[in-house]
Amino acid sequence: MQTGNVTTPFGRRPMTLALVKGQLATANIKAGKSVDKWKVYRSACEARAMLGLRDRALAVLNALLTFYPEQELSEESNLIVFPSNAQLAIRANGIAGTTLRENLALLVQAGLIQRNDSPNGKRYARKSNDGGIETAYGFSLAPLLARSEELAVMAHQVAEESRRLRVIKERITITRRDIRKLISAAMEEGAAGNWQSVEDALVSAIARLKTAKTAVSLEACLDELTLLSEEAVNMLEVQLIPQESDTNDSGNRHHIQNSNTESLNELEPSSGKEQGERAVQKPRAPAVPIKAFPLGMVLRACPQISDYASGGVISNWRDLMTAAVVVRSMLGVSPSAYQEACEAMGPENAAVAMACVLERAGHINSPGGYLRDLTRRTERAEFSLGPMLMALLRANETSGRRLA
Repeated sequence: MQTGNVTTPFGRRPMTLALVKGQLATANIKAGKSVDKWKVYRSACEARAMLGLRDRALAVLNALLTFYPEQELSEESNLIVFPSNAQLAIRANGIAGTTLRENLALLVQAGLIQRNDSPNGKRYARKSNDGGIETAYGFSLAPLLARSEELAVMAHQVAEESRRLRVIKERITITRRDIRKLISAAMEEGAAGNWQSVEDALVSAIARLKTAKTAVSLEACLDELTLLSEEAVNMLEVQLIPQESDTNDSGNRHHIQNSNTESLNELEPSSGKEQGERAVQKPRAPAVPIKAFPLGMVLRACPQISDYASGGVISNWRDLMTAAVVVRSMLGVSPSAYQEACEAMGPENAAVAMACVLERAGHINSPGGYLRDLTRRTERAEFSLGPMLMALLRANETSGRRLA
């Protein structure tokens, strides 16, 4: 235990436990430790948002560092600088006295400097017989040396967050451009579909984008725009990609249906006598498969599905499909209804639909009937998961803001 390394401020400035903690931490600097003072200063500048500092406070810190004669902050040297307020104000670009004192207090509060006040509150140094500084009263720069690694990590985190924001904004710009040009092309060339509703959804998404400032809110906007882009592409894909010949299509369809059935059987055995199985299966026209959406987006829109996964974690599509079967059983949806959904939508999107049903379970009287209705609408090309996922994403974002 170390003693004698805690000092209290002069005058009416109060002592706090945070100041005690900071002084104890700087008293335990590793012997021989040193760091370039301007490197630490740059880290503090980059991490100023996390430290709660403004530009004026950093200008004052810069001025304090100029009074330290060496390039390296060293544990073996005197780390206390003792300029007067007048000297500090000159080196801080002529800052006013009141503003100077406010920003010195902010630097102390942020834990970047410490006060080492004299008995009368003045800043000065007493020299020994050999001319060296024996005792100094002023501001200690020891916290910068003690926290040099921490400040470097904080600066790196800020840089990474800035990079992440830049990437998200770039993707938002590209996705907005894609949607806008797809809508224009579809309307100008008379493509079938309710393109006005896509236009309205885009305008609404852009309006929300204007108020988004954080990475989380911007990412939610990107998710919404991505879903809208997928919707536009799917609407055009149905019309523009020619269907194969009846013979090839029949063979391919038979193969796909067998593949889906095998996937379902791997997850859960089914029987013709199970509840909801129809006595006579009517042949259905081949449905145009809808694309699977990004798994991360699905989990943000439907977070409850993770509760039904092994270990409470969904890391791939297989985990999602397995959890969807558990949810199917829990909600009382018959195996036949779920299998029909898999054949119409594809197993991945059927699992997404099941996750959406789980999120809205409190508003759905018959989950099985609801899923069958989605299946029929998918077969008639009247339904896509995009709008449902977008609505859930917006709802979760709104509830998250309220909780925050």
